[in-house]
Amino acid sequence: MRRRLIQSTLAVVLVVIAVFGLSLVIVETRTISDSAQERVDSEALRLASIVDSRILGAEDVTGDILRNQVGKEQYAIIRLPDRAPIMVGSKPEGDVIQSSADGEEGERVTVQEPRSAVTREVGRTLLIIGAVALLAVVAAVLLAVRQANRLASPLTDLAETAERLGSGDPRPRHKRYGVPELDRVADVLDSSAERIARMLTAERRLAADASHQLRTPLTALSMRLEEITLTDDPDTVKEEANVALAQVERLTDVVERLLTNARDPRTGSAVSFDLDEVIQQQLAEWRPAYRSAGRAIVSSGKRHLRAVGTPGAVAQVLAALIENSLMHGGGTVALRTRVTGNQAVVEVTDEGPGVPADLGARIFERAISGRNSTGIGLAVARDLAEADGGRLELLQSQPPVFGLFLSRTPLLKKPDGADEPTVR
Repeated sequence: MRRRLIQSTLAVVLVVIAVFGLSLVIVETRTISDSAQERVDSEALRLASIVDSRILGAEDVTGDILRNQVGKEQYAIIRLPDRAPIMVGSKPEGDVIQSSADGEEGERVTVQEPRSAVTREVGRTLLIIGAVALLAVVAAVLLAVRQANRLASPLTDLAETAERLGSGDPRPRHKRYGVPELDRVADVLDSSAERIARMLTAERRLAADASHQLRTPLTALSMRLEEITLTDDPDTVKEEANVALAQVERLTDVVERLLTNARDPRTGSAVSFDLDEVIQQQLAEWRPAYRSAGRAIVSSGKRHLRAVGTPGAVAQVLAALIENSLMHGGGTVALRTRVTGNQAVVEVTDEGPGVPADLGARIFERAISGRNSTGIGLAVARDLAEADGGRLELLQSQPPVFGLFLSRTPLLKKPDGADEPTVR
Protein backbone atom coordinates (compact mmCIF):
# COMPACT_ATOMS: atom_id res chain seq x y z
CA MET A 1 0.00 0.00 0.00
CA ARG A 2 2.81 2.39 0.85
CA ARG A 3 4.36 1.87 -2.60
CA ARG A 4 1.04 2.38 -4.36
CA LEU A 5 0.39 5.64 -2.54
CA ILE A 6 3.85 6.94 -3.47
CA GLN A 7 3.50 5.84 -7.09
CA SER A 8 0.03 7.35 -7.49
CA THR A 9 1.08 10.66 -5.93
CA LEU A 10 4.22 10.80 -8.08
CA ALA A 11 2.22 10.00 -11.22
CA VAL A 12 -0.20 12.86 -10.52
CA VAL A 13 2.67 15.28 -9.95
CA LEU A 14 4.44 14.20 -13.14
CA VAL A 15 1.27 14.65 -15.18
CA VAL A 16 0.77 18.13 -13.73
CA ILE A 17 4.40 19.05 -14.41
CA ALA A 18 4.20 17.67 -17.95
CA VAL A 19 1.05 19.60 -18.81
CA PHE A 20 1.89 22.92 -17.19
CA GLY A 21 5.65 22.64 -17.79
CA LEU A 22 5.24 22.09 -21.52
CA SER A 23 2.82 24.98 -21.74
CA LEU A 24 5.22 27.18 -19.81
CA VAL A 25 8.13 26.23 -22.10
CA ILE A 26 6.11 27.11 -25.20
CA VAL A 27 4.99 30.41 -23.75
CA GLU A 28 8.46 31.37 -22.53
CA THR A 29 10.12 30.42 -25.81
CA ARG A 30 7.68 32.54 -27.75
CA THR A 31 8.04 35.40 -25.28
CA ILE A 32 11.84 35.36 -25.53
CA SER A 33 11.71 35.26 -29.36
CA ASP A 34 9.21 38.13 -29.50
CA SER A 35 11.31 40.12 -27.03
CA ALA A 36 14.43 39.63 -29.14
CA GLN A 37 12.58 40.73 -32.26
CA GLU A 38 11.24 43.83 -30.48
CA ARG A 39 14.74 44.64 -29.27
CA VAL A 40 16.14 44.47 -32.84
CA ASP A 41 13.24 46.59 -34.16
CA SER A 42 13.88 49.17 -31.48
CA GLU A 43 17.60 49.25 -32.28
CA ALA A 44 16.90 49.75 -35.99
CA LEU A 45 14.59 52.70 -35.29
CA ARG A 46 17.07 54.20 -32.82
CA LEU A 47 19.99 54.00 -35.31
CA ALA A 48 17.80 55.47 -38.06
CA SER A 49 16.97 58.47 -35.88
CA ILE A 50 20.68 58.93 -35.00
CA VAL A 51 21.65 58.86 -38.68
CA ASP A 52 18.83 61.35 -39.47
CA SER A 53 20.01 63.80 -36.88
CA ARG A 54 23.64 63.67 -38.08
CA ILE A 55 22.62 64.15 -41.73
CA LEU A 56 20.44 67.14 -40.80
CA GLY A 57 23.32 68.59 -38.82
CA ALA A 58 25.71 68.11 -41.74
CA GLU A 59 27.83 65.81 -39.61
CA ASP A 60 29.77 62.84 -40.85
CA VAL A 61 28.15 59.40 -40.78
CA THR A 62 30.88 56.73 -40.55
CA GLY A 63 31.28 53.28 -39.06
CA ASP A 64 33.68 54.50 -36.40
CA ILE A 65 31.23 57.15 -35.22
CA LEU A 66 28.30 54.69 -35.08
CA ARG A 67 30.26 51.78 -33.56
CA ASN A 68 29.40 52.76 -29.98
CA GLN A 69 25.69 52.95 -30.88
CA VAL A 70 25.46 49.24 -31.80
CA GLY A 71 25.24 46.44 -29.28
CA LYS A 72 28.06 43.95 -28.73
CA GLU A 73 26.38 41.03 -30.55
CA GLN A 74 24.53 43.20 -33.07
CA TYR A 75 25.43 43.95 -36.68
CA ALA A 76 24.14 47.07 -38.51
CA ILE A 77 24.06 48.06 -42.18
CA ILE A 78 23.35 51.73 -43.01
CA ARG A 79 22.56 52.41 -46.65
CA LEU A 80 22.75 56.13 -47.57
CA PRO A 81 21.70 57.60 -50.95
CA ASP A 82 24.61 57.88 -53.38
CA ARG A 83 27.04 56.31 -50.87
CA ALA A 84 28.46 52.92 -50.17
CA PRO A 85 26.76 50.97 -47.34
CA ILE A 86 28.25 51.50 -43.88
CA MET A 87 28.68 48.27 -41.85
CA VAL A 88 29.04 48.36 -38.07
CA GLY A 89 29.98 45.32 -35.96
CA SER A 90 30.71 41.72 -36.86
CA LYS A 91 28.39 40.00 -39.26
CA PRO A 92 26.72 37.06 -37.49
CA GLU A 93 26.82 33.56 -38.91
CA GLY A 94 23.91 31.23 -39.27
CA ASP A 95 20.34 32.12 -38.55
CA VAL A 96 19.77 35.72 -37.53
CA ILE A 97 17.04 38.05 -36.31
CA GLN A 98 16.87 41.25 -38.23
CA SER A 99 14.86 44.42 -38.62
CA SER A 100 15.01 47.36 -41.03
CA ALA A 101 13.95 51.00 -40.60
CA ASP A 102 13.87 53.85 -43.13
CA GLY A 103 15.04 57.33 -42.17
CA GLU A 104 13.55 60.68 -43.22
CA GLU A 105 16.61 61.48 -45.33
CA GLY A 106 16.25 58.39 -47.52
CA GLU A 107 18.64 56.18 -45.56
CA ARG A 108 17.81 52.56 -44.64
CA VAL A 109 19.14 50.99 -41.46
CA THR A 110 19.18 47.17 -40.98
CA VAL A 111 20.09 45.61 -37.62
CA GLN A 112 20.87 41.91 -37.25
CA GLU A 113 21.37 39.78 -34.17
CA PRO A 114 22.36 36.08 -34.10
CA ARG A 115 19.51 33.71 -33.13
CA SER A 116 21.97 31.78 -30.93
CA ALA A 117 21.51 34.48 -28.27
CA VAL A 118 17.80 33.69 -28.19
CA THR A 119 18.61 29.96 -28.05
CA ARG A 120 20.90 30.51 -25.04
CA GLU A 121 18.26 32.51 -23.24
CA VAL A 122 15.65 29.84 -23.99
CA GLY A 123 18.08 27.22 -22.68
CA ARG A 124 18.57 29.11 -19.42
CA THR A 125 14.82 29.40 -19.02
CA LEU A 126 14.35 25.67 -19.67
CA LEU A 127 17.05 24.90 -17.10
CA ILE A 128 15.25 26.98 -14.48
CA ILE A 129 11.93 25.33 -15.31
CA GLY A 130 13.56 21.89 -15.12
CA ALA A 131 15.13 22.67 -11.74
CA VAL A 132 11.79 23.84 -10.37
CA ALA A 133 10.11 20.71 -11.74
CA LEU A 134 12.76 18.51 -10.12
CA LEU A 135 12.26 20.24 -6.79
CA ALA A 136 8.52 19.73 -7.17
CA VAL A 137 9.03 16.01 -7.82
CA VAL A 138 11.32 15.66 -4.78
CA ALA A 139 8.86 17.54 -2.58
CA ALA A 140 6.00 15.40 -3.90
CA VAL A 141 7.93 12.20 -3.15
CA LEU A 142 8.70 13.36 0.40
CA LEU A 143 5.09 14.34 1.01
CA ALA A 144 3.87 11.08 -0.53
CA VAL A 145 6.19 9.05 1.71
CA ARG A 146 5.01 10.98 4.77
CA GLN A 147 1.36 10.57 3.87
CA ALA A 148 1.86 6.89 3.00
CA ASN A 149 3.51 6.29 6.36
CA ARG A 150 0.70 8.16 8.11
CA LEU A 151 -1.88 5.90 6.48
CA ALA A 152 0.05 2.63 6.27
CA SER A 153 1.35 2.58 9.86
CA PRO A 154 -2.15 2.76 11.42
CA LEU A 155 -3.33 0.04 9.05
CA THR A 156 -0.41 -2.11 10.16
CA ASP A 157 -1.34 -1.48 13.81
CA LEU A 158 -4.97 -2.34 13.11
CA ALA A 159 -3.90 -5.55 11.34
CA GLU A 160 -1.78 -6.49 14.36
CA THR A 161 -4.73 -5.76 16.68
CA ALA A 162 -7.00 -7.98 14.58
CA GLU A 163 -4.34 -10.69 14.60
CA ARG A 164 -4.10 -10.47 18.40
CA LEU A 165 -7.87 -10.83 18.65
CA GLY A 166 -7.71 -13.88 16.43
CA SER A 167 -4.96 -15.43 18.58
CA GLY A 168 -7.04 -15.05 21.77
CA ASP A 169 -5.69 -11.81 23.23
CA PRO A 170 -8.81 -9.64 23.71
CA ARG A 171 -7.16 -6.64 25.34
CA PRO A 172 -8.34 -3.37 23.70
CA ARG A 173 -5.56 -0.94 22.70
CA HIS A 174 -7.52 2.34 22.83
CA LYS A 175 -5.12 3.82 20.25
CA ARG A 176 -6.31 6.45 17.79
CA TYR A 177 -4.61 7.95 14.72
CA GLY A 178 -6.34 11.24 13.94
CA VAL A 179 -7.93 9.85 10.76
CA PRO A 180 -11.73 9.51 11.18
CA GLU A 181 -12.06 6.36 9.06
CA LEU A 182 -9.15 4.60 10.77
CA ASP A 183 -10.35 5.71 14.20
CA ARG A 184 -13.76 4.21 13.39
CA VAL A 185 -12.09 0.88 12.58
CA ALA A 186 -10.11 1.11 15.83
CA ASP A 187 -13.35 1.77 17.76
CA VAL A 188 -14.96 -1.31 16.23
CA LEU A 189 -11.93 -3.48 17.02
CA ASP A 190 -11.82 -2.24 20.62
CA SER A 191 -15.55 -2.91 21.01
CA SER A 192 -15.07 -6.38 19.57
CA ALA A 193 -12.16 -6.98 21.94
CA GLU A 194 -14.29 -5.99 24.93
CA ARG A 195 -17.13 -8.27 23.79
CA ILE A 196 -14.73 -11.16 23.29
CA ALA A 197 -13.22 -10.52 26.71
CA ARG A 198 -16.69 -10.59 28.28
CA MET A 199 -17.52 -13.80 26.43
CA LEU A 200 -14.29 -15.47 27.52
CA THR A 201 -14.87 -14.32 31.10
CA ALA A 202 -18.41 -15.69 30.99
CA GLU A 203 -17.16 -19.02 29.63
CA ARG A 204 -14.46 -19.31 32.27
CA ARG A 205 -16.97 -18.33 34.93
CA LEU A 206 -19.45 -20.92 33.68
CA ALA A 207 -16.75 -23.60 33.72
CA ALA A 208 -15.69 -22.68 37.26
CA ASP A 209 -19.30 -22.47 38.49
CA ALA A 210 -20.18 -25.77 36.86
CA SER A 211 -17.15 -27.47 38.39
CA HIS A 212 -18.05 -26.17 41.83
CA GLN A 213 -21.83 -26.58 41.71
CA LEU A 214 -21.83 -30.06 40.17
CA ARG A 215 -19.33 -31.42 42.65
CA THR A 216 -21.82 -31.64 45.54
CA PRO A 217 -24.70 -33.45 43.76
CA LEU A 218 -22.25 -35.79 42.05
CA THR A 219 -20.67 -36.64 45.41
CA ALA A 220 -24.09 -37.26 46.96
CA LEU A 221 -25.12 -39.39 43.99
CA SER A 222 -21.91 -41.39 44.29
CA MET A 223 -22.60 -42.02 47.98
CA ARG A 224 -26.12 -43.29 47.22
CA LEU A 225 -24.84 -45.62 44.54
CA GLU A 226 -22.24 -46.97 46.95
CA GLU A 227 -25.01 -47.65 49.47
CA ILE A 228 -26.85 -49.63 46.80
CA THR A 229 -23.79 -51.73 45.99
CA LEU A 230 -23.19 -52.56 49.67
CA THR A 231 -26.70 -53.85 50.52
CA ASP A 232 -28.82 -56.78 49.46
CA ASP A 233 -32.02 -55.52 51.09
CA PRO A 234 -34.54 -54.70 48.30
CA ASP A 235 -36.25 -52.05 50.41
CA THR A 236 -32.93 -50.32 51.10
CA VAL A 237 -31.98 -50.55 47.43
CA LYS A 238 -35.33 -49.05 46.43
CA GLU A 239 -35.02 -46.25 48.98
CA GLU A 240 -31.46 -45.40 47.94
CA ALA A 241 -32.44 -45.59 44.24
CA ASN A 242 -35.25 -43.12 44.83
CA VAL A 243 -32.82 -40.79 46.62
CA ALA A 244 -30.34 -41.22 43.73
CA LEU A 245 -33.07 -40.30 41.24
CA ALA A 246 -33.78 -37.19 43.29
CA GLN A 247 -30.07 -36.37 43.12
CA VAL A 248 -30.17 -36.78 39.34
CA GLU A 249 -33.12 -34.40 39.15
CA ARG A 250 -31.25 -31.90 41.28
CA LEU A 251 -28.17 -32.34 39.08
CA THR A 252 -30.28 -31.58 36.01
CA ASP A 253 -31.72 -28.52 37.73
CA VAL A 254 -28.22 -27.31 38.62
CA VAL A 255 -27.09 -27.65 35.00
CA GLU A 256 -30.16 -25.82 33.68
CA ARG A 257 -29.69 -23.07 36.24
CA LEU A 258 -26.04 -22.61 35.34
CA LEU A 259 -26.89 -22.35 31.64
CA THR A 260 -29.68 -19.88 32.38
CA ASN A 261 -27.37 -17.68 34.44
CA ALA A 262 -24.72 -17.89 31.72
CA ARG A 263 -27.18 -16.52 29.15
CA ASP A 264 -28.63 -13.84 31.42
CA PRO A 265 -27.75 -13.64 35.12
CA ARG A 266 -30.89 -11.56 35.77
CA THR A 267 -33.24 -14.22 34.45
CA GLY A 268 -35.19 -15.98 37.16
CA SER A 269 -38.18 -18.30 37.37
CA ALA A 270 -39.50 -17.34 40.81
CA VAL A 271 -42.58 -19.14 42.09
CA SER A 272 -44.22 -19.56 45.46
CA PHE A 273 -42.90 -22.70 47.20
CA ASP A 274 -42.82 -24.40 50.58
CA LEU A 275 -39.55 -23.51 52.29
CA ASP A 276 -39.83 -26.52 54.62
CA GLU A 277 -39.62 -28.94 51.68
CA VAL A 278 -36.37 -27.43 50.42
CA ILE A 279 -34.83 -27.45 53.92
CA GLN A 280 -35.89 -31.05 54.56
CA GLN A 281 -34.44 -32.12 51.20
CA GLN A 282 -31.11 -30.52 52.10
CA LEU A 283 -31.08 -32.10 55.55
CA ALA A 284 -31.68 -35.54 54.06
CA GLU A 285 -28.98 -34.97 51.46
CA TRP A 286 -26.28 -33.72 53.80
CA ARG A 287 -26.83 -35.86 56.90
CA PRO A 288 -24.72 -38.79 55.58
CA ALA A 289 -21.79 -36.45 54.92
CA TYR A 290 -22.08 -34.84 58.36
CA ARG A 291 -22.52 -38.26 60.00
CA SER A 292 -19.29 -39.40 58.33
CA ALA A 293 -17.54 -36.30 59.73
CA GLY A 294 -18.89 -36.97 63.22
CA ARG A 295 -21.02 -33.84 63.19
CA ALA A 296 -24.73 -33.02 63.21
CA ILE A 297 -27.00 -30.84 61.09
CA VAL A 298 -30.34 -29.64 62.53
CA SER A 299 -33.08 -27.17 61.71
CA SER A 300 -35.43 -25.06 63.79
CA GLY A 301 -37.62 -21.98 63.65
CA LYS A 302 -40.92 -21.01 62.12
CA ARG A 303 -42.63 -23.71 60.11
CA HIS A 304 -44.87 -23.75 57.05
CA LEU A 305 -43.31 -20.66 55.52
CA ARG A 306 -43.92 -20.03 51.85
CA ALA A 307 -41.34 -18.00 49.97
CA VAL A 308 -41.05 -16.60 46.46
CA GLY A 309 -38.10 -17.84 44.44
CA THR A 310 -36.76 -20.73 42.40
CA PRO A 311 -36.72 -23.87 44.55
CA GLY A 312 -33.71 -25.29 42.75
CA ALA A 313 -31.77 -22.05 43.15
CA VAL A 314 -32.67 -21.81 46.86
CA ALA A 315 -31.57 -25.42 47.31
CA GLN A 316 -28.23 -24.61 45.67
CA VAL A 317 -27.73 -21.58 47.90
CA LEU A 318 -28.44 -23.63 51.04
CA ALA A 319 -26.21 -26.43 49.75
CA ALA A 320 -23.36 -23.95 49.27
CA LEU A 321 -23.78 -22.63 52.83
CA ILE A 322 -24.04 -26.15 54.31
CA GLU A 323 -21.00 -27.33 52.37
CA ASN A 324 -19.09 -24.23 53.44
CA SER A 325 -19.89 -25.05 57.10
CA LEU A 326 -18.84 -28.67 56.56
CA MET A 327 -15.50 -27.73 55.05
CA HIS A 328 -14.56 -24.65 57.08
CA GLY A 329 -16.81 -24.69 60.17
CA GLY A 330 -17.11 -26.88 63.20
CA GLY A 331 -19.62 -28.50 65.57
CA THR A 332 -23.32 -28.62 64.84
CA VAL A 333 -24.72 -26.80 61.84
CA ALA A 334 -28.11 -25.23 62.40
CA LEU A 335 -30.65 -23.98 59.86
CA ARG A 336 -33.10 -21.54 61.46
CA THR A 337 -36.12 -20.01 59.77
CA ARG A 338 -37.73 -16.77 60.85
CA VAL A 339 -39.82 -13.89 59.53
CA THR A 340 -38.81 -10.26 59.30
CA GLY A 341 -41.33 -7.88 57.77
CA ASN A 342 -42.49 -9.38 54.48
CA GLN A 343 -39.43 -11.58 54.13
CA ALA A 344 -38.66 -15.15 55.11
CA VAL A 345 -35.11 -15.64 56.40
CA VAL A 346 -33.10 -18.86 56.53
CA GLU A 347 -30.05 -18.56 58.80
CA VAL A 348 -27.19 -21.04 58.55
CA THR A 349 -24.74 -21.09 61.43
CA ASP A 350 -22.13 -23.42 62.93
CA GLU A 351 -19.80 -23.53 65.92
CA GLY A 352 -16.58 -22.99 64.01
CA PRO A 353 -14.07 -20.09 64.17
CA GLY A 354 -16.09 -18.00 61.73
CA VAL A 355 -15.06 -15.56 59.03
CA PRO A 356 -11.71 -13.76 59.50
CA ALA A 357 -12.17 -10.09 60.37
CA ASP A 358 -10.04 -8.92 57.43
CA LEU A 359 -12.47 -10.53 54.96
CA GLY A 360 -15.86 -9.38 56.21
CA ALA A 361 -18.29 -8.79 53.36
CA ARG A 362 -15.54 -9.59 50.80
CA ILE A 363 -16.24 -13.24 51.52
CA PHE A 364 -18.79 -13.10 48.67
CA GLU A 365 -16.23 -11.94 46.09
CA ARG A 366 -14.90 -14.46 43.63
CA ALA A 367 -11.49 -15.95 44.42
CA ILE A 368 -11.77 -14.64 48.01
CA SER A 369 -11.44 -17.40 50.57
CA GLY A 370 -10.15 -17.65 54.10
CA ARG A 371 -9.39 -21.39 53.97
CA ASN A 372 -7.49 -21.89 50.69
CA SER A 373 -10.60 -22.99 48.77
CA THR A 374 -11.73 -21.88 45.32
CA GLY A 375 -13.65 -18.86 46.60
CA ILE A 376 -16.46 -19.57 44.12
CA GLY A 377 -19.24 -21.16 46.19
CA LEU A 378 -20.42 -18.12 48.14
CA ALA A 379 -20.12 -15.86 45.09
CA VAL A 380 -22.32 -18.23 43.06
CA ALA A 381 -24.75 -18.52 45.98
CA ARG A 382 -25.17 -14.73 46.16
CA ASP A 383 -25.73 -14.53 42.38
CA LEU A 384 -28.38 -17.24 42.57
CA ALA A 385 -30.15 -15.49 45.46
CA GLU A 386 -30.17 -12.12 43.70
CA ALA A 387 -31.39 -13.63 40.41
CA ASP A 388 -34.81 -14.25 42.02
CA GLY A 389 -34.97 -10.99 43.97
CA GLY A 390 -33.54 -12.31 47.23
CA ARG A 391 -30.27 -11.59 48.92
CA LEU A 392 -27.55 -13.43 50.81
CA GLU A 393 -25.71 -11.67 53.64
CA LEU A 394 -23.16 -12.38 56.34
CA LEU A 395 -25.08 -11.43 59.46
CA GLN A 396 -22.37 -12.32 61.96
CA SER A 397 -18.70 -13.21 61.57
CA GLN A 398 -17.95 -15.11 64.79
CA PRO A 399 -19.63 -17.51 65.11
CA PRO A 400 -20.62 -17.33 61.47
CA VAL A 401 -24.24 -16.60 60.62
CA PHE A 402 -25.32 -16.39 56.97
CA GLY A 403 -28.81 -15.15 56.18
CA LEU A 404 -30.80 -15.95 53.02
CA PHE A 405 -33.60 -13.38 52.61
CA LEU A 406 -36.56 -14.30 50.39
CA SER A 407 -39.88 -12.60 49.70
CA ARG A 408 -42.65 -14.25 51.73
CA THR A 409 -46.16 -15.39 50.78
CA PRO A 410 -48.97 -16.22 53.26
CA LEU A 411 -48.82 -19.46 55.24
CA LEU A 412 -50.44 -22.57 53.89
CA LYS A 413 -52.01 -23.25 57.27
CA LYS A 414 -51.61 -22.36 60.88
CA PRO A 415 -51.41 -25.55 62.90
CA ASP A 416 -51.17 -25.47 66.64
CA GLY A 417 -47.79 -24.36 67.76
CA ALA A 418 -46.76 -23.34 64.28
CA ASP A 419 -45.28 -20.10 65.56
CA GLU A 420 -43.21 -21.90 68.13
CA PRO A 421 -39.61 -22.81 67.21
CA THR A 422 -39.36 -26.54 66.60
CA VAL A 423 -36.40 -28.84 66.05
CA ARG A 424 -36.83 -31.22 63.12
